[in-house]
Amino acid sequence: MPLTKPNQELKRDLKEAAALLKWSGVDLFTISKRLLDAGDEIGAAELMKIALSYQAIEDKLVSYADEVKSGRVKRNAEQSG
Repeated sequence: MPLTKPNQELKRDLKEAAALLKWSGVDLFTISKRLLDAGDEIGAAELMKIALSYQAIEDKLVSYADEVKSGRVKRNAEQSG
């Protein structure tokens, strides 16, 4: 059964947010490596912690998008906008 337009939008928005978190995490990881190379172990560790938390949230958003696709989660038409 095809997704309704609001559910298509929800799925797309969740996937976009997950992708943004993924690439932000990659950027933070790269910066943390630079900090580590510069001798800032504390700053590097803090950024790595943030990057890993982004990865966990990204995984959740992808899971939610899959639930929308399967029909387990639906967006009401009045919620879209």
